[in-house]
Amino acid sequence: MDQNIRALTQQIVQESAFLDGLFTEVGKVIVGQRAMLERIAIGLLCNGHILLEGVPGLAKTLAVRTFAETIQTSFQRMQFTPDLLPADLIGTVVFHQQAGNFSVRKGPIFANVVLADEINRAPAKVQSALLEAMQERQVTIGNNSFPLPSPFLVLATQNPIEQEGTYALPEAQIDRFLLKVKVDYPSREEERQMMDRMAKDGQATGLAKWATPEQILRIQKVVQLVYIDEKLKDYILDIVFATRNPISFGMRDLSGFIEYGASPRATLALMNAAKAHAFLRHRGFVTPEDVKAIGMDVLRHRLSLSFEAEAEGVDAEQVVQRIFDRIEVP
Repeated sequence: MDQNIRALTQQIVQESAFLDGLFTEVGKVIVGQRAMLERIAIGLLCNGHILLEGVPGLAKTLAVRTFAETIQTSFQRMQFTPDLLPADLIGTVVFHQQAGNFSVRKGPIFANVVLADEINRAPAKVQSALLEAMQERQVTIGNNSFPLPSPFLVLATQNPIEQEGTYALPEAQIDRFLLKVKVDYPSREEERQMMDRMAKDGQATGLAKWATPEQILRIQKVVQLVYIDEKLKDYILDIVFATRNPISFGMRDLSGFIEYGASPRATLALMNAAKAHAFLRHRGFVTPEDVKAIGMDVLRHRLSLSFEAEAEGVDAEQVVQRIFDRIEVP
């Protein structure tokens, strides 16, 4: 087994080498925000969608656009607004009067990387259309269903401060996001570097391409080969099951805070994201640190808290952190 893991690690080191060049290229435009960039890469490696939450001005949109420019994939940005219609996103059927026939006009959703800016500003019908695209990798226009290009990645942003004119995302849609990433302010040193760079030469242009869609699909399969020990699988199960029945894990104080725990989709997401995190570190095996590093982003949006938690000022992140602190690490 050890020999197989060593051989797998050598393969992973070779396959993941392109990521160093990719991050270097993105770093020509984006200063800092390494955690956000790694989470976007994990979404690409796991074929999973990412929800980015942060105040305006933290380069969320610029990071997504720059990341898309470094891979040879199509990119579309959609600004979500309250008056947006499903047809604006997925497309519609157009009647040609002279020819007397109908044709399908595809919308911007037909791209490898789709940026849904301020996703919580769109009404329910648009969210339903987006949900089908995220889950089924297809959209329905008229009476026909059309497959979306592969790979297909939705990167959505939302503003946690301004809630006027926004709609709460449906729980079913939130659960389809592999990760919910909280984007924080850059450090003082990073912000000073931004000032110096913009004063000197502005933003870099003509970024090098580091991967084709075919390479990305192949690498996604390689990521699934990353070894995860049986004890770590049990560790992941303990964490997820503790969100559903904390009393069974000696966490009686949390039982009144959790209305609904994480779904089985969270279990798979945590395992796959941990594999991708190990891949980013050029390792062919998962460690408990990989699970811990990515666990908050996987679980923070998948817990439904009770009124008691709201009354006591307890949020989902505090609950998840307590679970990680108390579950024994293998």
